[in-house]
Amino acid sequence: MNKKNEKTIGLYLLLILGLWAFCFVTLKLWLLPYSAAYAETGEMTVGYFLYAAIGLLFSTPAPFVAMLIISLFKERIGLKEFFCRIFRTEHKLKTVLITSGFCLLALLFALMNGTPNGSPWYMLPLGFLVMIPFVGIAEETGWRGFLQPALEEKFKFPISVLFTASVWYVWHLDLWLDPTSNHYGDSLIGFGITIFIWAFALAALYKATKSVIACAVYHAFIDAIGAVYDWNLLFDAFPGDVITNNYRVIWLGLSVALWIWADRKEKKNDDSNRTACSA
Repeated sequence: MNKKNEKTIGLYLLLILGLWAFCFVTLKLWLLPYSAAYAETGEMTVGYFLYAAIGLLFSTPAPFVAMLIISLFKERIGLKEFFCRIFRTEHKLKTVLITSGFCLLALLFALMNGTPNGSPWYMLPLGFLVMIPFVGIAEETGWRGFLQPALEEKFKFPISVLFTASVWYVWHLDLWLDPTSNHYGDSLIGFGITIFIWAFALAALYKATKSVIACAVYHAFIDAIGAVYDWNLLFDAFPGDVITNNYRVIWLGLSVALWIWADRKEKKNDDSNRTACSA
């Protein structure tokens, strides 16, 4: 990893910390009572409007905002190239098949082991469409679109996943202070296990496809499942029942297999390119 890349990672983490601190002060210390009141009464107030606006623009999208700032003011690329990097997908069929497979695994887990929360089924596809820009792209632009591959330039894949997962986990912790959050009441240990498995799955997905939008779709689909199933019981239970832990093992095992396959293919392509250059 060169010094320029190290500085970019440092700047990215600094921006994430700054945005997190801003959101913590405004959303958890200042505006949280308005959110709690809205959850109880459904009454729209100026305080809740500010809560929702700040959350929508700066909380979940912090990785996107950080990368947008870096891209525009440090790398000095235009918006067209910035969004092109997000939506670029070179091997479309392979990307669709792999991403669909991981989404199907999550859906099967929900169907077999999930506890419906009473919401109608149409909330899943509707939630999915909403989650793609406001959760999937908002987060994956930074986590898998930048941090994970940047760390891999210096560290081995599992170490890079562990670091990215740790940052991702800590970044979520303020949600445990928000009684209106879907993570409120989750097991911190169970959520940590889930974060690590998903970080490994998403990193393997990116390694195999080099597609940020593929990671965004998978991330959004998992979150959309929470629109119709009890999130805490489904994904974050600890220690979890036999089915939950079996699926965790299957999820992680498939992610490791995808990583090994993609890594070998990447090294084979690199060797082929070196051979062609030296011929």
